[in-house]
Order: sequence, then structure tokens, then C-alpha cells
Amino acid sequence: MTDSRLAISIHILTLLAGMPHEWVSSEFIAGSININPVLVRKEVVNLKKAGFIESKEGKGGGSRLAMKPSEISFDLIYGAIYDCCSFKTYNNQPNPQCPIGKKIEKNLINVYIGAEKAFIDELKKTTIENFLKEFK
Repeated sequence: MTDSRLAISIHILTLLAGMPHEWVSSEFIAGSININPVLVRKEVVNLKKAGFIESKEGKGGGSRLAMKPSEISFDLIYGAIYDCCSFKTYNNQPNPQCPIGKKIEKNLINVYIGAEKAFIDELKKTTIENFLKEFK
């Protein structure tokens, strides 16, 4: 996993959990994360599709949680972002004539699957609710 989508999504959800009765604009969220509001809106769309948030357009619009913070665990967020193993092997094809090259991807995938399972098991231990408490 080399992108920041998980961290951005967790940041958005934690921020919304801290402002439960407000419609929070993408500009406000972007200011908290210090990124472009366009990137925030892209993640908001994904989080909305996953059922974590709801959005309202227009004046006074924005986003807020659609679920209780206690129901949103980090593994659910991760699963909404990544379809399967987020660790990647190669962009090219290793040499199939090489004894290492012909099996490297299969063997790396097995290691990555185990690592991702351990990572997901760790993510299950944290919800947005208990993560938010770290900021008070």
C-alpha cells in the first residue's frame, strides 16, 4: 500500500465524528488535511458509496456521518477503498526462464496475503469512535 487514501479517509471520518451535528464542507475538510478540496470530494464520493457518510449540496451543505462512529472500524474503511491485496508485485513481467523470476510473483503474493491479513486484523481493533478519543 503506497497511497494515502486510507489515511485521508480516516481523517475525514474522524473529523466528521468530531462534528456530529454539522454539515462539514469539503473546503473545511481539505483545510484540516491540508490537501486540495477536489481530492477530498473524490474520497467523500467513495465514503458515501460505502455508506459511511451522507452529503447535502448547496448552501449549508456538506457531509456528515451516516453511521455511528462506533460502527465504523478501520478494516471496513480499508475494505471500502481496496478490493483485495493492496500490496503490489511488479509492473513488468519477470523472466519466465529464470528459476526465481518464474515463481517470484506467486511467492510474494503469498507473503503479502499473510501480511495484509495481519494488517486487517489490527485495523479491526480500532473504530472511528475510539480513535476520536485520542484527540481529546
